[in-house]
Amino acid sequence: MDYDRYVNPHIAGVPKSGIRKFFDIVQTMPSAISLGVGEPDFVTPYHIRNAAIESLLDGETQYTSNWGKLSLRNEIAGYLQGRYGLRYDPTLEILVTVGASEGIDLAMRALLTPGDEVLVPEPSYVSYRPGVVFGGGLPVPIKTEESRNFVLTAEELEAAITPRTKALILPYPNNPTGAIITREALEKVRDVILRHDLIVLSDEIYSELCYAPEGHVSIASLPGMWERTIYLNGFSKAFAMTGWRVGYVCAPAPLMDVMVKIHQYTIMCASTQGQVAAEEALRQGREDDYADVAAMRQSYDHRRRLMYNAFREMGLSCFEPLGAFYVFPSIKSTGMTSEAFCEGLLREKEVACVPGTAFGQCGEGHIRCCYATALDKLDIALTRIGEYVKAL
Repeated sequence: MDYDRYVNPHIAGVPKSGIRKFFDIVQTMPSAISLGVGEPDFVTPYHIRNAAIESLLDGETQYTSNWGKLSLRNEIAGYLQGRYGLRYDPTLEILVTVGASEGIDLAMRALLTPGDEVLVPEPSYVSYRPGVVFGGGLPVPIKTEESRNFVLTAEELEAAITPRTKALILPYPNNPTGAIITREALEKVRDVILRHDLIVLSDEIYSELCYAPEGHVSIASLPGMWERTIYLNGFSKAFAMTGWRVGYVCAPAPLMDVMVKIHQYTIMCASTQGQVAAEEALRQGREDDYADVAAMRQSYDHRRRLMYNAFREMGLSCFEPLGAFYVFPSIKSTGMTSEAFCEGLLREKEVACVPGTAFGQCGEGHIRCCYATALDKLDIALTRIGEYVKAL
Protein backbone atom coordinates (compact mmCIF):
# COMPACT_ATOMS: atom_id res chain seq x y z
CA MET A 1 0.00 0.00 0.00
CA ASP A 2 1.34 3.41 -0.96
CA TYR A 3 0.92 5.43 2.22
CA ASP A 4 2.65 8.43 0.65
CA ARG A 5 -0.64 9.12 -1.10
CA TYR A 6 -2.35 9.70 2.24
CA VAL A 7 0.28 11.38 4.40
CA ASN A 8 0.58 15.16 4.56
CA PRO A 9 3.88 15.86 2.73
CA HIS A 10 4.56 19.00 4.79
CA ILE A 11 4.47 16.96 8.01
CA ALA A 12 6.29 13.97 6.54
CA GLY A 13 9.13 16.25 5.43
CA VAL A 14 9.86 17.48 8.96
CA PRO A 15 12.93 15.66 10.36
CA LYS A 16 12.68 13.76 13.61
CA SER A 17 14.19 15.29 16.73
CA GLY A 18 17.98 15.12 16.85
CA ILE A 19 17.79 15.04 20.63
CA ARG A 20 15.56 12.00 20.83
CA LYS A 21 17.74 10.01 18.45
CA PHE A 22 20.60 9.96 20.97
CA PHE A 23 18.24 9.61 23.93
CA ASP A 24 16.78 6.42 22.43
CA ILE A 25 20.27 4.97 21.87
CA VAL A 26 21.28 5.73 25.46
CA GLN A 27 18.30 3.72 26.73
CA THR A 28 19.98 0.60 25.30
CA MET A 29 23.32 1.36 27.06
CA PRO A 30 22.94 0.92 30.85
CA SER A 31 26.42 2.24 31.65
CA ALA A 32 26.18 5.34 29.44
CA ILE A 33 25.99 8.82 30.95
CA SER A 34 23.57 11.14 29.22
CA LEU A 35 24.24 14.86 28.93
CA GLY A 36 21.66 14.96 26.17
CA VAL A 37 18.12 15.49 27.43
CA GLY A 38 17.32 18.81 29.13
CA GLU A 39 15.85 17.42 32.31
CA PRO A 40 16.64 18.36 35.92
CA ASP A 41 18.21 15.58 37.95
CA PHE A 42 16.29 16.84 40.99
CA VAL A 43 13.12 15.08 42.06
CA THR A 44 10.06 17.31 42.28
CA PRO A 45 10.08 18.72 45.86
CA TYR A 46 8.15 16.63 48.37
CA HIS A 47 5.49 19.20 49.24
CA ILE A 48 4.55 19.46 45.56
CA ARG A 49 4.31 15.68 45.12
CA ASN A 50 2.35 15.37 48.34
CA ALA A 51 -0.21 17.97 47.27
CA ALA A 52 -0.93 15.93 44.14
CA ILE A 53 -1.15 12.68 46.13
CA GLU A 54 -3.62 14.20 48.60
CA SER A 55 -5.69 15.55 45.72
CA LEU A 56 -5.81 12.08 44.17
CA LEU A 57 -6.76 10.41 47.47
CA ASP A 58 -9.50 13.00 47.93
CA GLY A 59 -11.00 11.88 44.63
CA GLU A 60 -10.17 15.00 42.66
CA THR A 61 -10.11 13.15 39.35
CA GLN A 62 -12.50 15.16 37.18
CA TYR A 63 -11.86 17.56 34.32
CA THR A 64 -10.97 21.10 35.22
CA SER A 65 -12.06 24.14 33.24
CA ASN A 66 -10.61 24.22 29.73
CA TRP A 67 -8.63 27.24 30.89
CA GLY A 68 -7.22 25.33 33.88
CA LYS A 69 -8.03 25.66 37.57
CA LEU A 70 -8.84 29.29 38.37
CA SER A 71 -6.89 29.03 41.63
CA LEU A 72 -3.80 28.02 39.63
CA ARG A 73 -4.31 30.84 37.14
CA ASN A 74 -4.55 33.28 40.03
CA GLU A 75 -1.23 31.97 41.36
CA ILE A 76 0.35 32.31 37.92
CA ALA A 77 -0.89 35.89 37.67
CA GLY A 78 0.60 36.74 41.07
CA TYR A 79 3.88 35.02 40.25
CA LEU A 80 4.34 36.87 36.94
CA GLN A 81 3.52 40.22 38.44
CA GLY A 82 5.81 39.71 41.42
CA ARG A 83 8.77 38.25 39.53
CA TYR A 84 8.70 40.02 36.17
CA GLY A 85 6.26 42.91 36.46
CA LEU A 86 3.75 41.34 34.07
CA ARG A 87 0.01 41.83 34.56
CA TYR A 88 -2.44 39.30 33.13
CA ASP A 89 -6.12 38.78 33.87
CA PRO A 90 -6.36 35.17 35.12
CA THR A 91 -9.90 34.81 33.74
CA LEU A 92 -9.21 35.90 30.15
CA GLU A 93 -5.46 36.07 29.51
CA ILE A 94 -3.91 32.95 31.11
CA LEU A 95 -4.35 29.41 29.75
CA VAL A 96 -2.91 26.30 31.44
CA THR A 97 -1.41 23.95 28.84
CA VAL A 98 0.16 20.51 28.57
CA GLY A 99 3.69 21.82 28.94
CA ALA A 100 4.99 24.99 27.33
CA SER A 101 5.28 23.00 24.10
CA GLU A 102 1.51 22.96 23.71
CA GLY A 103 1.59 26.74 24.07
CA ILE A 104 3.99 26.96 21.12
CA ASP A 105 1.66 24.81 19.02
CA LEU A 106 -1.43 26.82 19.99
CA ALA A 107 0.25 30.12 19.19
CA MET A 108 1.40 28.94 15.76
CA ARG A 109 -1.96 27.54 14.76
CA ALA A 110 -3.83 30.58 16.06
CA LEU A 111 -1.60 33.08 14.25
CA LEU A 112 -0.54 31.58 10.96
CA THR A 113 -2.09 31.32 7.53
CA PRO A 114 -0.35 29.63 4.57
CA GLY A 115 2.72 31.57 3.51
CA ASP A 116 3.16 33.56 6.72
CA GLU A 117 6.80 33.79 7.78
CA VAL A 118 8.02 33.33 11.34
CA LEU A 119 11.54 34.40 12.24
CA VAL A 120 13.46 31.86 14.32
CA PRO A 121 16.81 32.90 15.84
CA GLU A 122 19.11 29.89 15.81
CA PRO A 123 20.61 27.82 17.34
CA SER A 124 17.38 27.27 19.27
CA TYR A 125 14.93 24.72 20.62
CA VAL A 126 14.11 21.92 18.22
CA SER A 127 10.32 22.41 18.27
CA TYR A 128 10.14 25.94 16.88
CA ARG A 129 10.67 25.23 13.20
CA PRO A 130 8.38 22.16 13.11
CA GLY A 131 5.77 24.12 15.06
CA VAL A 132 5.72 26.79 12.36
CA VAL A 133 5.37 24.15 9.65
CA PHE A 134 2.57 22.37 11.52
CA GLY A 135 0.78 25.72 11.74
CA GLY A 136 1.02 26.20 7.98
CA GLY A 137 3.70 28.88 8.08
CA LEU A 138 7.24 29.22 6.79
CA PRO A 139 10.08 29.23 9.34
CA VAL A 140 12.87 31.68 8.51
CA PRO A 141 16.05 31.04 10.51
CA ILE A 142 18.25 33.90 11.67
CA LYS A 143 21.78 32.78 12.46
CA THR A 144 23.08 34.24 15.72
CA GLU A 145 26.83 34.53 16.16
CA GLU A 146 28.99 33.26 19.01
CA SER A 147 31.06 36.45 18.66
CA ARG A 148 27.91 38.35 19.72
CA ASN A 149 27.04 35.94 22.52
CA PHE A 150 24.44 34.10 20.43
CA VAL A 151 22.03 37.01 20.94
CA LEU A 152 19.69 38.27 18.23
CA THR A 153 20.62 41.82 17.25
CA ALA A 154 18.32 44.52 15.93
CA GLU A 155 20.34 44.61 12.70
CA GLU A 156 19.97 40.85 12.13
CA LEU A 157 16.24 41.08 12.79
CA GLU A 158 15.78 44.03 10.45
CA ALA A 159 17.61 42.24 7.63
CA ALA A 160 15.39 39.14 7.90
CA ILE A 161 12.01 40.86 7.74
CA THR A 162 9.95 40.68 4.54
CA PRO A 163 6.38 41.75 3.71
CA ARG A 164 5.28 38.21 4.65
CA THR A 165 6.83 38.26 8.14
CA LYS A 166 4.17 37.94 10.82
CA ALA A 167 5.95 36.86 13.98
CA LEU A 168 9.26 36.48 15.78
CA ILE A 169 10.18 33.75 18.25
CA LEU A 170 12.30 35.08 21.10
CA PRO A 171 14.04 32.13 22.82
CA TYR A 172 15.86 33.52 25.89
CA PRO A 173 17.37 32.22 28.11
CA ASN A 174 18.36 30.05 25.21
CA ASN A 175 18.38 26.32 24.65
CA PRO A 176 20.99 25.14 23.53
CA THR A 177 23.53 27.96 23.96
CA GLY A 178 22.66 29.20 27.45
CA ALA A 179 22.64 32.77 26.10
CA ILE A 180 20.55 35.46 27.77
CA ILE A 181 19.36 38.79 26.39
CA THR A 182 19.80 42.03 28.31
CA ARG A 183 17.27 44.83 28.68
CA GLU A 184 19.40 47.05 26.45
CA ALA A 185 19.42 44.46 23.65
CA LEU A 186 15.70 43.82 24.11
CA GLU A 187 14.92 47.51 23.72
CA LYS A 188 16.73 47.64 20.39
CA VAL A 189 14.91 44.53 19.17
CA ARG A 190 11.64 46.01 20.46
CA ASP A 191 12.07 49.09 18.26
CA VAL A 192 12.33 46.92 15.14
CA ILE A 193 9.31 44.85 16.18
CA LEU A 194 7.17 47.95 16.63
CA ARG A 195 8.33 49.47 13.37
CA HIS A 196 7.27 46.35 11.44
CA ASP A 197 4.15 45.54 13.49
CA LEU A 198 5.20 41.98 14.44
CA ILE A 199 3.85 39.55 17.03
CA VAL A 200 6.39 38.00 19.41
CA LEU A 201 6.33 34.50 20.89
CA SER A 202 8.52 34.84 23.96
CA ASP A 203 9.56 31.43 25.30
CA GLU A 204 10.72 32.09 28.86
CA ILE A 205 10.68 28.55 30.23
CA TYR A 206 14.21 29.06 31.64
CA SER A 207 13.53 32.50 33.14
CA GLU A 208 14.26 31.33 36.70
CA LEU A 209 17.59 29.84 35.59
CA CYS A 210 19.50 33.04 34.90
CA TYR A 211 22.93 33.49 36.49
CA ALA A 212 23.62 37.10 35.51
CA PRO A 213 23.42 39.66 38.34
CA GLU A 214 20.67 41.66 36.61
CA GLY A 215 18.44 38.58 36.32
CA HIS A 216 15.84 37.92 33.64
CA VAL A 217 13.88 40.60 31.79
CA SER A 218 10.73 39.76 29.81
CA ILE A 219 10.15 41.60 26.56
CA ALA A 220 6.45 41.77 27.49
CA SER A 221 7.41 44.18 30.28
CA LEU A 222 8.82 46.78 27.87
CA PRO A 223 6.63 49.71 26.76
CA GLY A 224 4.55 48.81 23.70
CA MET A 225 5.22 45.07 23.90
CA TRP A 226 2.59 43.59 26.22
CA GLU A 227 -0.16 43.88 23.61
CA ARG A 228 1.91 42.11 20.92
CA THR A 229 3.57 39.37 23.01
CA ILE A 230 2.47 35.77 23.52
CA TYR A 231 4.26 34.75 26.71
CA LEU A 232 5.19 31.07 27.20
CA ASN A 233 6.36 29.44 30.41
CA GLY A 234 5.91 26.33 32.53
CA PHE A 235 6.97 24.31 35.52
CA SER A 236 9.29 21.70 33.97
CA LYS A 237 12.68 23.34 34.33
CA ALA A 238 12.66 25.68 37.33
CA PHE A 239 10.45 23.47 39.51
CA ALA A 240 11.85 20.07 38.39
CA MET A 241 8.44 19.00 37.08
CA THR A 242 9.18 17.71 33.55
CA GLY A 243 6.99 14.62 33.80
CA TRP A 244 3.98 16.53 35.12
CA ARG A 245 3.53 18.30 31.76
CA VAL A 246 2.13 21.61 32.99
CA GLY A 247 2.82 24.90 31.24
CA TYR A 248 0.94 28.09 30.51
CA VAL A 249 0.51 30.71 27.85
CA CYS A 250 -0.43 34.34 28.48
CA ALA A 251 -1.64 36.81 25.87
CA PRO A 252 -4.12 39.63 25.28
CA ALA A 253 -7.71 38.36 25.33
CA PRO A 254 -8.33 38.60 21.54
CA LEU A 255 -5.35 36.33 20.85
CA MET A 256 -6.15 34.04 23.75
CA ASP A 257 -9.74 33.63 22.55
CA VAL A 258 -8.46 31.91 19.41
CA MET A 259 -5.87 29.77 21.20
CA VAL A 260 -8.34 28.47 23.75
CA LYS A 261 -10.64 27.25 20.96
CA ILE A 262 -7.89 25.00 19.65
CA HIS A 263 -7.08 23.84 23.17
CA GLN A 264 -10.76 23.05 23.89
CA TYR A 265 -11.16 20.80 20.88
CA THR A 266 -7.79 19.03 20.99
CA ILE A 267 -6.68 18.83 24.63
CA MET A 268 -9.68 19.89 26.79
CA CYS A 269 -7.53 20.50 29.87
CA ALA A 270 -4.19 19.70 31.46
CA SER A 271 -3.95 16.90 34.03
CA THR A 272 -5.87 17.72 37.21
CA GLN A 273 -3.14 16.41 39.52
CA GLY A 274 -0.50 18.22 37.50
CA GLN A 275 -2.38 21.47 38.00
CA VAL A 276 -2.72 20.85 41.74
CA ALA A 277 1.04 20.24 41.94
CA ALA A 278 1.79 23.40 39.95
CA GLU A 279 -0.45 25.47 42.19
CA GLU A 280 1.36 24.14 45.26
CA ALA A 281 4.73 24.95 43.66
CA LEU A 282 3.75 28.60 43.21
CA ARG A 283 1.81 29.04 46.46
CA GLN A 284 4.49 27.52 48.71
CA GLY A 285 7.19 29.19 46.62
CA ARG A 286 5.64 32.60 47.22
CA GLU A 287 5.64 31.98 50.97
CA ASP A 288 9.30 30.90 51.18
CA ASP A 289 10.67 33.21 48.45
CA TYR A 290 11.01 30.27 46.06
CA ALA A 291 13.64 28.56 48.19
CA ASP A 292 13.44 25.29 46.22
CA VAL A 293 14.09 27.14 42.97
CA ALA A 294 16.95 29.13 44.48
CA ALA A 295 18.63 25.97 45.80
CA MET A 296 18.42 24.27 42.40
CA ARG A 297 19.67 27.39 40.64
CA GLN A 298 22.68 27.59 42.97
CA SER A 299 23.53 23.96 42.28
CA TYR A 300 23.20 24.49 38.52
CA ASP A 301 25.42 27.54 38.72
CA HIS A 302 28.17 25.47 40.34
CA ARG A 303 27.89 22.79 37.65
CA ARG A 304 27.77 25.44 34.93
CA ARG A 305 31.13 26.84 35.97
CA LEU A 306 32.56 23.33 36.37
CA MET A 307 31.56 22.27 32.85
CA TYR A 308 32.51 25.57 31.19
CA ASN A 309 36.00 25.47 32.73
CA ALA A 310 36.43 21.78 31.90
CA PHE A 311 35.83 22.34 28.19
CA ARG A 312 38.26 25.24 28.11
CA GLU A 313 40.88 23.09 29.83
CA MET A 314 40.37 20.47 27.10
CA GLY A 315 41.38 23.13 24.61
CA LEU A 316 37.88 23.58 23.20
CA SER A 317 36.52 27.05 22.54
CA CYS A 318 33.46 27.55 24.73
CA PHE A 319 30.95 30.38 25.09
CA GLU A 320 30.10 31.08 28.75
CA PRO A 321 26.39 30.38 29.26
CA LEU A 322 24.50 32.65 31.65
CA GLY A 323 21.10 30.96 31.52
CA ALA A 324 19.28 27.61 31.30
CA PHE A 325 21.41 24.50 32.03
CA TYR A 326 23.40 23.87 28.85
CA VAL A 327 26.93 24.42 27.58
CA PHE A 328 27.53 24.70 23.82
CA PRO A 329 31.25 24.14 23.21
CA SER A 330 32.84 24.28 19.77
CA ILE A 331 34.41 21.07 18.50
CA LYS A 332 35.60 22.61 15.21
CA SER A 333 39.24 22.15 16.23
CA THR A 334 38.77 18.36 16.06
CA GLY A 335 37.95 18.54 12.36
CA MET A 336 34.84 16.42 12.92
CA THR A 337 31.21 17.19 12.23
CA SER A 338 28.94 17.55 15.23
CA GLU A 339 27.12 14.34 14.34
CA ALA A 340 30.31 12.30 13.93
CA PHE A 341 31.77 13.68 17.16
CA CYS A 342 28.69 12.75 19.18
CA GLU A 343 28.37 9.32 17.61
CA GLY A 344 32.03 8.55 18.30
CA LEU A 345 31.81 9.85 21.86
CA LEU A 346 28.80 7.68 22.58
CA ARG A 347 30.29 4.59 20.96
CA GLU A 348 33.79 4.88 22.42
CA LYS A 349 33.22 6.60 25.78
CA GLU A 350 29.51 5.99 26.48
CA VAL A 351 28.71 9.66 26.95
CA ALA A 352 25.73 11.12 25.13
CA CYS A 353 25.69 14.73 23.95
CA VAL A 354 23.56 16.31 21.22
CA PRO A 355 24.97 17.53 17.88
CA GLY A 356 24.63 21.27 17.44
CA THR A 357 22.86 20.69 14.12
CA ALA A 358 19.80 19.45 16.03
CA PHE A 359 19.19 23.12 16.79
CA GLY A 360 19.65 24.45 13.27
CA GLN A 361 22.36 24.09 10.64
CA CYS A 362 24.26 27.02 12.13
CA GLY A 363 24.88 24.77 15.15
CA GLU A 364 27.35 22.72 13.09
CA GLY A 365 30.73 22.56 14.82
CA HIS A 366 29.17 22.60 18.31
CA ILE A 367 27.67 20.09 20.72
CA ARG A 368 25.11 20.64 23.46
CA CYS A 369 25.84 19.27 26.92
CA CYS A 370 23.30 19.48 29.72
CA TYR A 371 24.73 20.01 33.20
CA ALA A 372 21.47 19.14 35.00
CA THR A 373 23.22 15.89 35.90
CA ALA A 374 24.46 14.57 39.24
CA LEU A 375 27.93 15.88 40.06
CA ASP A 376 29.55 12.45 40.30
CA LYS A 377 28.27 11.51 36.86
CA LEU A 378 29.22 14.92 35.52
CA ASP A 379 32.82 14.45 36.70
CA ILE A 380 33.03 11.03 35.04
CA ALA A 381 31.46 12.29 31.82
CA LEU A 382 33.84 15.25 31.59
CA THR A 383 36.83 12.97 32.18
CA ARG A 384 35.68 10.68 29.38
CA ILE A 385 35.08 13.60 27.01
CA GLY A 386 38.53 14.92 27.81
CA GLU A 387 40.09 11.55 26.99
CA TYR A 388 38.12 11.40 23.73
CA VAL A 389 39.20 14.90 22.67
CA LYS A 390 42.84 14.18 23.59
CA ALA A 391 42.81 11.01 21.48
CA LEU A 392 41.49 12.98 18.52
